Amino acid sequence: MKLKQLSVFLENAPGRLYEATHALGEAGLNMRSLCICDTFGFGVLRILVSDVVKARRVFMEKQLPARVDDVVAVEIEDTPGSLADGVLKLFLETKVNVEYMYALAGTGTSTGKAVMVFRFSDNDLAIEILQGNNVKILDAESFGILENP
Repeated sequence: MKLKQLSVFLENAPGRLYEATHALGEAGLNMRSLCICDTFGFGVLRILVSDVVKARRVFMEKQLPARVDDVVAVEIEDTPGSLADGVLKLFLETKVNVEYMYALAGTGTSTGKAVMVFRFSDNDLAIEILQGNNVKILDAESFGILENP
């Protein structure tokens, strides 16, 4: 139920994001989701890609440091309050922390759904809690991602 996400460290300079995404395209890799945030002169590109192993190799060849992180993607109603009441509230008493997340609105498996990608302080416990509360967790196949490392 965990997805493999690449975290790529990019110099915060013009053309670096282009270089990373262009390299993936040239290698025939499809980006399934992407989020970038900046920190101290660098950007962290968080990306779900069709083939994690191949993408990591591409980034390393371009001298772009990349690591593989586990994340959890859930599908929720695309309505006001569904994130807070349908997902985040479940973690109040268990002390599971959301380290980061990003949203993919309008990309769920059916109309009226949104997808949220999370990195939790304890992904395994978070999955257990989500499953126990009937929250739909998306697998690699849902994103067209090869199951690798």
